[in-house]
Amino acid sequence: MTNLEQTIMLEISTLPERRLADVLAFIRYLKLSIPPEERDLEERFDKALKSIRDRAKQMNITDEDIEAEIRAVRDGK
Repeated sequence: MTNLEQTIMLEISTLPERRLADVLAFIRYLKLSIPPEERDLEERFDKALKSIRDRAKQMNITDEDIEAEIRAVRDGK
């Protein structure tokens, strides 16, 4: 869960019970207002990213390994 998602969850958890239905309705409104093409693209991106992360985990590649590789390329090494 990202920091933004955690912040949203924290804010939701402090709302009075009677306002939670409003939050749910607003979330559903936001989801429905996303054009289908954009939604499909987001779903494909999310699926690809999950696949990449799963593959990296299988190969014991850590985020630190990836960052080190990026630094090496940027530094021309």
